[in-house]
Amino acid sequence: MRSPPDERVSARPAARCAWCGSRLDDGARRLSGRAVCGACGVATTDPWPSAEELERAYAGWYRPEPGRFSGPGDMLLRRSRAALAGRLDRIAPAGRMLDVGAGEGVLVDALRARGRDALGIEPHGSRSDLVDTELRQVSGEWAAVVFWHSLEHLPEPGAALGEAARLLAPGGVLVAALPNAASLQARAFGDRWLALDLPRHLVHVPAAALLARLRDLGLSVERVSHYRGGQLVFGWAHGLVGLLPGRPDLYAAIRRPAARERPLAGRRRAATLAAGAALILPAAACAALEVALRRGGSVYVEARRA
Repeated sequence: MRSPPDERVSARPAARCAWCGSRLDDGARRLSGRAVCGACGVATTDPWPSAEELERAYAGWYRPEPGRFSGPGDMLLRRSRAALAGRLDRIAPAGRMLDVGAGEGVLVDALRARGRDALGIEPHGSRSDLVDTELRQVSGEWAAVVFWHSLEHLPEPGAALGEAARLLAPGGVLVAALPNAASLQARAFGDRWLALDLPRHLVHVPAAALLARLRDLGLSVERVSHYRGGQLVFGWAHGLVGLLPGRPDLYAAIRRPAARERPLAGRRRAATLAAGAALILPAAACAALEVALRRGGSVYVEARRA
């Protein structure tokens, strides 16, 4: 993964759009925690976090070794990655697959279980098949390159898509899922939208900007889904619960104690989970509406090299 440009080494107002590289001058729209580029419509986190701030944001609590979620959460995560691996195995040609931002390596494991040769890129990866490297340093041809909710974490995601397109074998597929900054839930919850996730999310991309970038790279967009990207119902549930007095945090409540940024009292956690259960049906209805309007909280895209 690329390092940020020199002007972003320490926390300061964002000077350039992290997506297209345009200067964020007077034409940019400044919002709380981000600046919207007048050229491409993508928002860049503003001020740009320093390396030290990002290190703290990804501290051990964020992804502890025993897992992130309480109850069936981690099991559901593995099942969803297994389903994605099955999809990739069907649509991609023979060859190796690359998972950019592989996390704990769940997708890599699922691909290997299907007999696929897979490699993950992940900072501070603790396994031989999870390497800490920059995408531009990867060589060879790959049947698939996957960005599963990782593009928004990269300092230069637009450039990363260009590197991925370079790596694709003929007929290879690029698969990306990321929060949709043009979604109904992003508009409904504004600065308190779950997928804003400052400062870890460095860019906030409308679905149209992602599609435009892929087509500019000469890739053929074969599938766009406002459902497959995940986090739809939960995004609404989290936002609705957060509107209650005291602003309870449903995302913190479903995480293991070691995977919380700060302690959460048992009684407050129970009340938050109860509120989430009570609001799940309205959340599902809102998610169904935004999917029908093609303004889902996440967007999933498959694009193929000729």
